[in-house]
Amino acid sequence: MPSKSKTYLPPPGSESVGGSASLLALRHAIRGIEGRHIEADAAAAASTLGLAELDAALGGGLPRALHEIAAASEAESAAAALFALALVRRAAPSGAILWAAENMALVESGVPYGPGLDMIGLAPERFVTVAAPHARDVLWAMEEALRCRKLGAVIGEIRQEGAVDAVAARRLALAAHHQTLTLLLRAKPDPRPLAAATRWVIGAARSAPHPFASPQENGRRELHATGPPVLGVRLVRNRYGPTGAWLLEWNRVAECFDLAPAHPQPVAGAASDRPGETAVA
Repeated sequence: MPSKSKTYLPPPGSESVGGSASLLALRHAIRGIEGRHIEADAAAAASTLGLAELDAALGGGLPRALHEIAAASEAESAAAALFALALVRRAAPSGAILWAAENMALVESGVPYGPGLDMIGLAPERFVTVAAPHARDVLWAMEEALRCRKLGAVIGEIRQEGAVDAVAARRLALAAHHQTLTLLLRAKPDPRPLAAATRWVIGAARSAPHPFASPQENGRRELHATGPPVLGVRLVRNRYGPTGAWLLEWNRVAECFDLAPAHPQPVAGAASDRPGETAVA
């Protein structure tokens, strides 16, 4: 018996233009379906950062895609690295982490510090460090590593200006493809547009003072230590929502960012001419 098949009938009036209207309608329908699938994949691959303001700006969380993180200046590279590692802690809680960097970057900034990784909540044994002579070798190592879906995150540290062009960024973005968190760590901002899903500019900020008991005879408490690290974070490009700027403080207990207080210094210090008990109170 003859097989049943569905016949597509073009809308009235489309025959006069050779079916171009029908073809255009089909193309729009296909693009709509594909767009919904891409958005669904991105939402499924997103990880919350633990701060409502950031998660809302990112449309629910940080997607496992290519993201660019730049230090506000070369002197603030450590702040940018801290932010990158904090994102990895939230978005890639398991799996190995590849850190690829130029030789000069490792000489100037060093490798990830074990006690510092423990403070963020990352086990040092998860890290695999790759030293490359040139920026192009770092990009190659990142792209090759992204072929392994068992990796939790891939970080590439590049200091050379103009080393990452649109083609290289596009290749990394396609290799990540909502599967692996990929962070491109830069020594300073690059104004050129790239294929990264987000672009962050990170600067260091003053931490709140942390009081502790001073071994003085009068029993006063003095401010000798600093509190948790504070970062000035600017989201300057965001494919998933609005941009913005925040002052963030790392919460070691909850292993997430909190909004830092607007005034890190105390309003008034303890008067030095008062009795010890009054100064302590």
